Amino acid sequence: MAWAETVRDAQLRSAMLDTMLIRDATTDDWPAMWPFMRRIVAAGETFSWDRDVGEEQAREMWFPAPPGRTVVAVDSGGTVLGTANSVRNHGGPAGHIASASFMVDPDHQGRGVGRALGEHIVDRARADGFRAMQFNAVVQSNTRAVALWRSLGFEVLATLPEGFRHPVDGYVGLHIMYRRL
Repeated sequence: MAWAETVRDAQLRSAMLDTMLIRDATTDDWPAMWPFMRRIVAAGETFSWDRDVGEEQAREMWFPAPPGRTVVAVDSGGTVLGTANSVRNHGGPAGHIASASFMVDPDHQGRGVGRALGEHIVDRARADGFRAMQFNAVVQSNTRAVALWRSLGFEVLATLPEGFRHPVDGYVGLHIMYRRL
């Protein structure tokens, strides 16, 4: 039974990836993005925003000014499955390092959306001339995200002990992850 479930999951994941489109997000996408983003942030388990962030502030943070980018992953029916943004991690002499943030609708997790968004953002950052990408705050207890980023070539450079207050696990580490592009 477990093998059959694994095969079925792989087939569903493959079918979704075949029909998924990752494109630049517009403000018209926001009404589809905000409900799942609000759920993720309010849960307080994986994202380092204030758990009660308001919609306007969240939209301002998620749509960075150029050269920042925001993208969405949508299925063939136009349903927003997840979103990501990328920005310069720092300016000036450190402006050649990108950073990014990702949120996948919990109703669509485990189907390859996060991986597709991660691959897309890495490719775009490379095409935009960035030399590396750094994630400043990957919650150590978010083992699925850590495993995904490792599989995409990121390594943990350092962990800030007790850098994140998880609502269930208490104080957990906050990874800084990096990869050359």
